[in-house]
Amino acid sequence: MTEINGYTQSDNEKKLDILNLPSLEKEAKKIIPTGGFGYISGGSEDEWTLRENTKAFDHVQIIPRVLSDIDDPQTDTSIFGINVKMPIMTSPSAAQGLAHSQAEKDTARGIAKAGTIMSQSTYASTTIADTAEAGNGAPQFFQLYMSKDWDFNESLLKEAKRVGAKAILLTSDATIDGYREADIINKFQFPLPMANLEKFSSGAGKGKVIGEIYAAAAQKISPADVKRIKDLTDLPVVVKGIQSPEDALLAIGAGADGVYVSNHGGRQLNGGPASFDVLADIAKAVNHKVPVIFDSGIRRGSHVFKALASGADMVALARPIIYGLALGGADGVYSVVEHLNDEFKTVMQLAGTKTIEDVKHAKLIQK
Repeated sequence: MTEINGYTQSDNEKKLDILNLPSLEKEAKKIIPTGGFGYISGGSEDEWTLRENTKAFDHVQIIPRVLSDIDDPQTDTSIFGINVKMPIMTSPSAAQGLAHSQAEKDTARGIAKAGTIMSQSTYASTTIADTAEAGNGAPQFFQLYMSKDWDFNESLLKEAKRVGAKAILLTSDATIDGYREADIINKFQFPLPMANLEKFSSGAGKGKVIGEIYAAAAQKISPADVKRIKDLTDLPVVVKGIQSPEDALLAIGAGADGVYVSNHGGRQLNGGPASFDVLADIAKAVNHKVPVIFDSGIRRGSHVFKALASGADMVALARPIIYGLALGGADGVYSVVEHLNDEFKTVMQLAGTKTIEDVKHAKLIQK
């Protein structure tokens, strides 16, 4: 274990023997300090939307096709011309130093080994460049928390481009922080700096509560901001936090190259719908104009299948990956993603689907 500013970080580096992803939370809680664990695991208010995110997958059922003459399902796919081994990527997740001393660098190593895409956050514990270097050329997306300071925004976008990021994820649903009671109960302040803030923020977030971090973020985001970001970078721009068909079409109309269906893992607006419950209507409105990424609540291979069959092109997750990071570092991250993809392959075989394209055309029925 490593101790920095009185905060204990895991140094674990090992492959994990995983029964299922939900079981990781209990194990990670044993080694992540209380404040850090509350920040990672918590949702807003009474966490109703957080719970519904996973429950919502029970609202549909998979109709299996037998006599389908298939074996050895193939999970390789692509997005924005990037070939990946699976339709599973990481959601951007801040301050991964709360889980492990190597933070985002180990996440990048594990995800690179798995052959898929890592998304790194503006509020990461390591810099854009250091995270990219750890990924050793593997594809990464950069997530932008848009600041009121456009010099800061432009600096981050240029840095992301310089180190090889493949797309920009503009988070649109976090103009302020959700009311997260775990952080209040724990009196949580970030014990570690956020590396990307060092050029523009005294202390880089260290010693601050999440509300103080968000205070520097833009409280107003409009289609004009999407256009402005498009003007500042030639990378694909994906608007993250879409929860309605209307906003998906607004984003596309503003020039977005993709939409990202998400309710921030139940961490922002409590009482809003589960992310999965709005996915199909959004995908129908998008109508293949741009790729659709989906997160919030993915814990099982059947969830991956149902999301793709409902219109997603890629799915993403964060908390189980961060728990894997705490428990096993880069190998732990790899173990989590591989386990989920293995579960997904099992579902593909039993549902009679050989390829990701087959999954996208699989039949679901409402429960």
